[in-house]
Amino acid sequence: MKGQLKQANTKQAFNWSLLLGAAFLMATSAIGPGFLTQTTVFTQQLAASFGFVILISIILDIGAQTNIWRILTVSEKRAQDVANLVLPGLGYVIAALIVLGGIAFNVGNLGGAGLGANVIFGVSPVTGAVISALIAVGIFLVKEAGVLMDKFTQVMGFVMIALTLYVVFKADPPVGEAVIKTVRPDEIDILAIVTLVGGTVGGYITFAGGHRLLDAGVKGIESIPQVTKSSVSAIGIASVMRIFMFLAALGVVSQGLTLDEANPPASVFELAAGNIGYKLFGVVMWAAAITSVIGGAYTSVSFIRTFHPWLERNYKAIIVFFIVLSTAIFATIGKPIKMLILAGALNGLILPIALGVMLLAAYKPSIVGAYRHPLWMTLFGIVVVLLMAFMGGYTLIKQLPQLFIS
Repeated sequence: MKGQLKQANTKQAFNWSLLLGAAFLMATSAIGPGFLTQTTVFTQQLAASFGFVILISIILDIGAQTNIWRILTVSEKRAQDVANLVLPGLGYVIAALIVLGGIAFNVGNLGGAGLGANVIFGVSPVTGAVISALIAVGIFLVKEAGVLMDKFTQVMGFVMIALTLYVVFKADPPVGEAVIKTVRPDEIDILAIVTLVGGTVGGYITFAGGHRLLDAGVKGIESIPQVTKSSVSAIGIASVMRIFMFLAALGVVSQGLTLDEANPPASVFELAAGNIGYKLFGVVMWAAAITSVIGGAYTSVSFIRTFHPWLERNYKAIIVFFIVLSTAIFATIGKPIKMLILAGALNGLILPIALGVMLLAAYKPSIVGAYRHPLWMTLFGIVVVLLMAFMGGYTLIKQLPQLFIS
């Protein structure tokens, strides 16, 4: 009896470790250099009213992610395979978009890692990026790569949140005003809401944790309660970091201080806590970037590994190649602006396409078996699909001309 109880407790702890690992993988994939800059810039523009934007985006994030993770769980298949079952060939299209965006954004993430290393140690950004890439590669070369990836992203996630919280206290933001404007804003910026949703659950990000759970064997209708907790926890972790960054920036701008346009988040840390704050920014930037590199590489490759047995057998080597390729692009070419513009625009379309496919799949017994998807979740998902499709299309049309400007 005692042995059975001990075994059950061990299994429960193991499952919780997996769920937490998946949550942190998704959350830290979202918290990249762009996440930090995005939050700071919108705070500068909207001040305390940005709290309302964060609140609405959190609700939409939860609606999108719980739908996607739940349907992946009951189908017991990765997103590209579900898409191919809904419409033959669609999974390959989504995979191509994910990989294109993953490479482009990993170039930017490695640039952020290089910048963080430059601030901390004084090495050149390229050297910092190469060292960061070697660390990421090392994680995937060990036998228990999944477990190490989970632990690493958890530690980095806690580091980012703790250091940013310190800066919040130093910045002394008007918390009362922020709370009031969160429910009664002076203005509502729809574009900011959509940008935050895309930056949190857009592109490959929402699938990072969902695919990680499938790889770990967490699947089936019986796993829905656990998966739901993990998906909501992931949004919660990313949102805590978003709120802390918002409050830190609000504390600085409410004092009338001017942020450096070249690096707004660095200004927040430095203006709030001096030179120590600037060094802390380096640590936060590096942690945000390196975890996004890991999450981006892992998830991008997870979208192609089911297409051929050779890809499945050699997926770790492909992840390593993905990181090396991104590093080589950054080290030799720098930040490919036009590629990032196109990938960013396409990234805004991935969420509505992928979520729309998942909602269709939820009503196909050949994919989900006897599972019945809740109507309220379907309606919630449709709202997110329509909103993100409209704004994603608008962004793509607006930004395409920039690709042809030298």
